[in-house]
Amino acid sequence: MSEPSARRTLTREEARSVYDRIGARQDSQAFYEDRAVERVVQHSALGEARHVFEFGFGTGRFAERLLSKELPEEARWRGVDVSPEMARLARQRLARFGARAEVVHSDGGPPTDEPAGAYDRFVSNYVLDLLSEEDIRAVLDQAQRMLRPGGRLCLVSLTTGCSTASRAVIGVWSRIHALAPKLVGGCRPLELRPRLAESAWDILYHDRSASFGVPSEGIVAERRADAPSDS
Repeated sequence: MSEPSARRTLTREEARSVYDRIGARQDSQAFYEDRAVERVVQHSALGEARHVFEFGFGTGRFAERLLSKELPEEARWRGVDVSPEMARLARQRLARFGARAEVVHSDGGPPTDEPAGAYDRFVSNYVLDLLSEEDIRAVLDQAQRMLRPGGRLCLVSLTTGCSTASRAVIGVWSRIHALAPKLVGGCRPLELRPRLAESAWDILYHDRSASFGVPSEGIVAERRADAPSDS
């Protein structure tokens, strides 16, 4: 199944409203998300990272895992999210990490205010798939700018079907999205790899798999040393 043509995505205000309403229930999606996320973690060399940026942290569940199990004790995590409710939940969840964790409520746009070359890892799980095509391009441009040379971009997204069962599931999902995107959290299937320019990224890991019939794509890409730092 090829990637569907561009469809209306949620506005930032609509996304804020949807995820404020979903709140802690977002963690119920772990049944299909965790397998793909785990594979990306295994290829992200997080033990070498000192500064990590997360675009769209949700309830802070992934950040909690990074800070408690993956990152060295001196590492710092900073994340942004459009939902005030998610920011509240994440602050509660990450309070025990003190200054190591910085939760920021944002307007949902690309992180243009972050310093260039300041991060070792840029992570984002199941977020790009709810953004407009324009915002996807802008976020990837900002990730390239924010990462130091050799820094890693770590992404997971809903994707197109990779088996008979997953093609059937994502076909139904796509039809729901076309009719009422809020019912699926604004998310629709994407293909990540074609969106990463070879001039900017070296692909270290790429995989498409399905859990419970829901297909996901994971990718880890290293920022090329000769890629421009200011897009």
